[in-house]
Amino acid sequence: MHFQSAMSPHTRSAAHTGTLMKNVLYALVPGVLISTELFGWGVLINLAIACVTAIVAEAVVMKLRRRPVAPALLDYSALVTACLLALSLPPIAPWWIPVIGVLSAILVAKHLYGGLGHNPFNPAMVGYVVLLISFPRELSQWPAPGDMLTHTLSVTETVRFLFTGILPETVRLDGITMATALDYTKTQLRLGDDLATLASHDSYGWLGARGWEWVSLGYLLGGLWLLYKRVISWHIPVAFLGSLLLVASLFALIDSTYFSPPLFHLASGGVILAAFFIATDPVTASTSPVGRLIYAAGIGVLVYVIRAWGGYPDGIAFAVLIMNLAAPTIDHFYQPRTFGH
Repeated sequence: MHFQSAMSPHTRSAAHTGTLMKNVLYALVPGVLISTELFGWGVLINLAIACVTAIVAEAVVMKLRRRPVAPALLDYSALVTACLLALSLPPIAPWWIPVIGVLSAILVAKHLYGGLGHNPFNPAMVGYVVLLISFPRELSQWPAPGDMLTHTLSVTETVRFLFTGILPETVRLDGITMATALDYTKTQLRLGDDLATLASHDSYGWLGARGWEWVSLGYLLGGLWLLYKRVISWHIPVAFLGSLLLVASLFALIDSTYFSPPLFHLASGGVILAAFFIATDPVTASTSPVGRLIYAAGIGVLVYVIRAWGGYPDGIAFAVLIMNLAAPTIDHFYQPRTFGH
């Protein structure tokens, strides 16, 4: 007897989905704690705003659709979307930035297509791209790591700034923010500088962007735990990171004065977060083993292309959404058609 195997999207029971999603939330904890230590209380406040918005939006939409609310909330997919989006945003972004981003992710990217299991695009990345295109200034204000600050904002000061835009009298915005290593590198290279000249800038750390090396390590630990728990498979993280490493190494060999070293790309921005938590979304990624390798390799190549020649410092969200679009076609050719005995 043979059975037809359908392509993505696939849905599971709410209980099983909830268990998987809770594991994803647990795996984010090391990266969240390190981010909070380095970049301040805004990380946790962003997460809180995003999660509350996601829960309310999910409940309201399910009620309007006359669907059960409790199962939708208990599968934790809305919370995972909210957390991934919040962790992609600057921790000092105004309160309305995560609200608009999460509403775009939940209402448009998820429920406009029929809800969980039917959305072709990663909701968190849709929300991020909406914000990046609509509010580029707010999404470019990244805080400097704590070890570079003369004044670290307290919880009260952070809440006040996020909701009113008012800083303490002795603190200026340019005193708590700095250009990211990716942004600074792209800007200065286009002005004619070379990498040797840029290496001493404060935004650089040992391997990549200052502070983000440690954040990436936290997400790496969480990602390895997801692999151990078999929440995700190795195909997408390995293919994503491997293709990015390979392409970056190739161009660094061609011209090491202009193209950043491969480890810089792995340790900067949200590459590790994307490789283990975003690109592995079971609904919008390819489902076959070979398909996953092709899908993830495409993301890695596109991330490098956008970083090196595109108009944005980082290209993770765009790369993921483009390959989300390609995933059904990839699976059409590589998805096993039959199984059984």
